[in-house]
Amino acid sequence: MSDNPLHVPRASGGRAPDVFRPGGWVPMRQYRESEPVDFAIVGTGAGGGTLACKLAEYGFSVVALDAGPYFRPLEDFASDESEQTRLYWTDDRIVDGANPLQLGGNNSGKAVGGSTVHFAMVSLRFRPEWFKSRTALGYGADWPLDWREMWDYYTEVEQALKISGPVTYPWGPPRPRYPYRAHPLNGAARALAKGCEALGIKWTETPLATLSAPRGLAHPCVYRGFCVAGCSTNAKQSALVTWIPRAIAAGAEIRDLAMVGRVEVEPSGLVSGVYYHRDGAWRFQRARNVVVAGYAIETPRLLLNSATSRFPDGLANSSGLVGKNLMAQSNQAVWGRLEHEVRSYKGPPSLAITEHWNYEDKGKDFFGGYSYMSQGPLPQLWANTLFSARGLWGESLVEAMKDYNHVIGLKIVGEMLPQESNRVTLAEEVDQYGLRIPRVTYSWCDNDKRLIDHSLNFMGRALEAVDARDIWTQDDDTCHLNGTARMGSDARTSVVDADCRSWDIPNLWICDGSVFPTVGGANPSLTIQAIACRTADRIRVLAQRGELNAAVGRRSPLHQRSTEVHRS
Repeated sequence: MSDNPLHVPRASGGRAPDVFRPGGWVPMRQYRESEPVDFAIVGTGAGGGTLACKLAEYGFSVVALDAGPYFRPLEDFASDESEQTRLYWTDDRIVDGANPLQLGGNNSGKAVGGSTVHFAMVSLRFRPEWFKSRTALGYGADWPLDWREMWDYYTEVEQALKISGPVTYPWGPPRPRYPYRAHPLNGAARALAKGCEALGIKWTETPLATLSAPRGLAHPCVYRGFCVAGCSTNAKQSALVTWIPRAIAAGAEIRDLAMVGRVEVEPSGLVSGVYYHRDGAWRFQRARNVVVAGYAIETPRLLLNSATSRFPDGLANSSGLVGKNLMAQSNQAVWGRLEHEVRSYKGPPSLAITEHWNYEDKGKDFFGGYSYMSQGPLPQLWANTLFSARGLWGESLVEAMKDYNHVIGLKIVGEMLPQESNRVTLAEEVDQYGLRIPRVTYSWCDNDKRLIDHSLNFMGRALEAVDARDIWTQDDDTCHLNGTARMGSDARTSVVDADCRSWDIPNLWICDGSVFPTVGGANPSLTIQAIACRTADRIRVLAQRGELNAAVGRRSPLHQRSTEVHRS
């Protein structure tokens, strides 16, 4: 039988791929489709993968489904940018608006582990005030969460992923020391540090979800630089090699190449399971609860495609906000050339960071904030950037590529404000499964533009301070999609409550970046995983109170099982 993970499901027959051994397998529990599990989770990335792990460890029966393949990084990932585009979600989507989003490689993944298989591993906590941005800072919407509680969950995730970071972090409230030491700086990171010091602001080593020391069978980073193309050494602590193995060890089942097309609703108004396409046929998994964790585009798409006569506008949508308030993060860059070789590609792409403009509110003509980081683009990505941003082609592109080892760049992760007009709706066109594809509408507001202008000006000054030449800007890039199913304390103005539970359907949950009311100026993956850990704890409490539709609360005490899976 073929073992091509792109075409043949690997997680079947009571086993799943062993991500720590080439060609290896681990035993995996399998549930009958006709037997309702406590939780069917749609998506296995930062939200769904984390939640599957925690719920299984708490004793719930869990089936987690993912539309993507189940990779073994040690044998399936290559140091080949073109080959590794298979990690991205490149299914057809329609984009429009004044600033249409570029979808695919930098903001969605299609694999067990979701986007974490190709993310840049930057693991930042949100600024505490962002959880009350409307009350404390005068913009956006307040989260129904307290930053102090989130601080504890951040610590849990940092320990679970063995985040490599600085001894002390120069912004925000005190936090525990990171589990692993920071990675050494490369040439690009040293240039960021020098520029920050020249401008009188702080910088530090970037907290990264990639190992700086061994962890069981996972080797530390070898600084190949192919992080965003999939890590072939397992140094990257993606959901694929952290939460998912723990989930399987605790009794969860993972189903790869399983495209969920509809959440089924009973006449009672409760959900009863999910229809999914696998092995060439539509199938149905019964479940007492359904969690949608497909991220900011596929989550609203599924909810809208699951409309019924009782819920004609889609599931969980009495507020009318499903699909609305989509937030990208601005991802503009300033590039230049240094006389000496920089070789920015050596190591993870963002080894140094400043969050100065996330925490400093004086001197801004905009709401929100941004961080900026050193950059290490791979050759093909850099060539594409030169073509798309500067129009270089042919001999001019070849000449520019000769300077590749001298390139220095700084890039922001900036906050874009929530707007209902930025949204995900359903197009009339359908995909290979007969499902209506998403239409993604996006336009920058004036505040977004002012933040971008401020960042480009400031980063340009930073490059000038390190004697960079031929400085130019890349001003149209975005990353990290969030919003579209926001959490809140009022059913009229939000889709889910603080526990990620639908206001409309009590056994329907949403647990991914789509629940963000605001997006901040920091990469969202750590916050998504922290929310998933909190949601699991809240579900356990609800089960103990008898307020949850799950068999586990009736059959056994809820206790946490063993969690460490990185075998030695």
